[in-house]
Amino acid sequence: MQSSLIGKVEKARRYAQEPERVTFRELSATFRGEHDTYTVGYKSGRWQCTCRFFAGWGLCSHTMALQRLLGQMLPKEAIAGQMA
Repeated sequence: MQSSLIGKVEKARRYAQEPERVTFRELSATFRGEHDTYTVGYKSGRWQCTCRFFAGWGLCSHTMALQRLLGQMLPKEAIAGQMA
């Protein structure tokens, strides 16, 4: 492996150990729930989910699970009031 690529691999390894360097501004994911598969997203400061519960409450187990998974890589407004 070339020395310049080795340096990039080492830097990537270090970055991966420092998730506070990353902030998601938007994302889209497929979430396989217990009853169905849903599309979950975060864009323009708002969560979205195609499940029925989200339509009435503006949050759901799928969005809350992603908040827990992504943790500090989300902007504060993506977490506020939604993680119990």
